[in-house]
Amino acid sequence: MRLRTKLLGAAAALAVAVPVGIAAMPNASAVGPSLLPFTVTNTTGRGDAVYLYVLGVNLTTGRLGYVTSGGTFNNWPAGQNPPSPAPDVAIGGPANGGSTTIQLPKNLSGRVYMSLGQKLKFFLTPDGLVQPAPWSASDPNHDILFDWSEFTYNDAGLWLNSSQVDMFAVPHEVTVTGSNGVTTRTGAPVANGRQNVINQVKAQAGWGNTVVTRADGTVLRVLAPGKAADAGLFSATYLDPYITNAWNAYTSKTLTVVPFTDQPGIKYFGRTSGNVMTFTNGSGQQVASFNKPSTSNVWGCDGALGAPNDQVVGPIARTLCAALHRGTLGTIDTQPGGGAADFYKSSLTNHYSRIIHANMADGKAYGFAFDDVQNQESLVHSGDPRSAGITLSPFVGGTTPPTTPPPTTQPPAGNVSGIASNWHGKCIDVPNWNFNDGQQLIVWNCTGGTNQRWTWVNGTLRTENNKCMDVAWGSTANGAAIQLATCSGNAAQQFVLSAAGDLVNPQANKCVDIAGWNPNNDAVLHLWECTGGANQKWHRV
Repeated sequence: MRLRTKLLGAAAALAVAVPVGIAAMPNASAVGPSLLPFTVTNTTGRGDAVYLYVLGVNLTTGRLGYVTSGGTFNNWPAGQNPPSPAPDVAIGGPANGGSTTIQLPKNLSGRVYMSLGQKLKFFLTPDGLVQPAPWSASDPNHDILFDWSEFTYNDAGLWLNSSQVDMFAVPHEVTVTGSNGVTTRTGAPVANGRQNVINQVKAQAGWGNTVVTRADGTVLRVLAPGKAADAGLFSATYLDPYITNAWNAYTSKTLTVVPFTDQPGIKYFGRTSGNVMTFTNGSGQQVASFNKPSTSNVWGCDGALGAPNDQVVGPIARTLCAALHRGTLGTIDTQPGGGAADFYKSSLTNHYSRIIHANMADGKAYGFAFDDVQNQESLVHSGDPRSAGITLSPFVGGTTPPTTPPPTTQPPAGNVSGIASNWHGKCIDVPNWNFNDGQQLIVWNCTGGTNQRWTWVNGTLRTENNKCMDVAWGSTANGAAIQLATCSGNAAQQFVLSAAGDLVNPQANKCVDIAGWNPNNDAVLHLWECTGGANQKWHRV
């Protein structure tokens, strides 16, 4: 599941971060505390006072409101036209070197704002809360140094991400700790990462004005290209030549879109005629068409690239927009395609996103709305959280957090155990005790049954009837099935369980992954690049 990070404009109500697919999920068992401890730690190196705001929508009532430090949700009072000032709901944050813990109530989706030096100015209309829009020179928050993270917390767990969709201002790491004690984290910059981003964006031809500096010399933010263009600080047609070339490439060849990693058989085929790209399914039936987008449409992943919350047009639109941001459309003809090393190679590309990703310790960031395509986003998730938080990173200096895998905790030969997901506690399972070669493995509620018992033998995982966990056909590709096969000792049957909980096939250097973040029994397992996501974390039971 991924957070929808496209944000509404200045005159609109608070945009809410809602995990895709939550509404369609079956009733989840109530896990996680009703009030989740949420700790904000300040390592900025700055002496500014810090103010925190927890704002969002109550998922039970649908009402917009704010949260106190103790975790009480309050509805906003009625607003007016023109907008009226909102009540001061700031929570005092930590001084440099300190921490502040607030309580996050369940069934809430929204944002945690962090401002440095000054309180933010919020306003209310009859429709709800007016967000700060600092890319506008007339916005009352323009000269305030601030940022935010987005979250959803409900019975299905906590999703928390840092967001650079609109701007890069206060770098921060997001973390969540599950009931098993495992902490997942992302968003930390490399040493001097903030200053690197500022310097590298300034040095990119045509991008210098996207860096916004206050009169006292403080760099307040680097604006995303769409927001900078809206403010007249960046070319409104910057990507047009690339878009035209990429779009026209498919007048003479076919674009294949495979939007679901857990359903590789679902494919759509695009060809361009004039300015329209039309997609058909495997039966030749037309399923979607898109007009050639403008630069603005690409930056916003909207307009001609609008992505409805359906199972066909929306997934294709997301895929197209991500490819256009990363400069791979027109050259990689199966999308999503390539990997991080293939992105942003075009001279006309989203250099803002490129530079931010390059200065994150784990390479993850939300540089644009659909940066979650191919799992490039800075998101943490736990299905059973016990605490979470944000660490405000150093503005100058600091150290690069380690990203190398920790030592492995391979069990001794002959050790028999179940293998459970850190995310939701379900076990790796041979469905219906079908031990035939080629049977794809799944997760299921842990029963202790013989179809969930695994023996470690010379780096292999073996069932009690001596069949091995195996990567289908020895593949190293994302999406390869994790299956049973007769034990042969080949590299496709070697697995290592790291201390961090990654179950890795060393041949591919990729992880055993619950496909599509499917929380249900019968969710299939496949091979995927290691992202640190909770759907790739395992422990012995």
